[in-house]
Amino acid sequence: MSRVALITGGMGGLGEAICIKMAALGYKVVTTYSPGNKSWNEWLDSMNKMGYGFRAYACDVADFQSAKSCVETIVKEVGAIDVLVNNAGITRDMTFKKMDSVNWDAVMSTNLDSVFNMTKQVCDGMVERNWGRIINISSVNGQKGAFGQTNYSAAKAGMHGFSKALALEVARKGVTVNTISPGYIGTKMVMAIPTDVLDSKIIPQIPMGRLGKPEEVAGLVAYLASDEAAFLTGANIAINGGQHMH
Repeated sequence: MSRVALITGGMGGLGEAICIKMAALGYKVVTTYSPGNKSWNEWLDSMNKMGYGFRAYACDVADFQSAKSCVETIVKEVGAIDVLVNNAGITRDMTFKKMDSVNWDAVMSTNLDSVFNMTKQVCDGMVERNWGRIINISSVNGQKGAFGQTNYSAAKAGMHGFSKALALEVARKGVTVNTISPGYIGTKMVMAIPTDVLDSKIIPQIPMGRLGKPEEVAGLVAYLASDEAAFLTGANIAINGGQHMH
């Protein structure tokens, strides 16, 4: 029986690469899309024309009840979730001087509360079955901070605090909980940064002299989801081309 992998925010650049990688390894892949996303159907059709067989469900990951009913439907229609990748996230960048509670709350609820909302629905089942993988996609900016990102950096750092604490609670039950902190990856979100800023400010900070590829992060997700990674838990794995080391 093939395992079920749920990737939140799977229609973004990084999420899509993770979905494709997991499907290639034989997982039944399920993703979520935000209820306001009008083009989810087109994405799903184009992916499934390529033979991936993805399933997609509407879910406001920032809302506990929405997460609960979404996961209940997935379990009924697809099966129990073995791998959860908390990948959904947004940015609302501005200096702290300009930061208001609306933009603080939006990022905290989508990027951090979502990790509780989604994990809460699947963790007990994983513990009962003595096997599970919870993988939280954080950011280099959660490790080192970033100008104009007090909200984003706080949420992304919070994800790893969550990973460490939950890892301790479920370690004996065959369930691992880990964080991945990507640096600048060539996704649509990063490619939207003006070229001169990328070339003059961001890429010079990366010792490898290039952006990461979504597939490189997806490969790391695939490893953490595997049986071989059973002894790896509570870790924060940086994948940033050498931009930040600690």
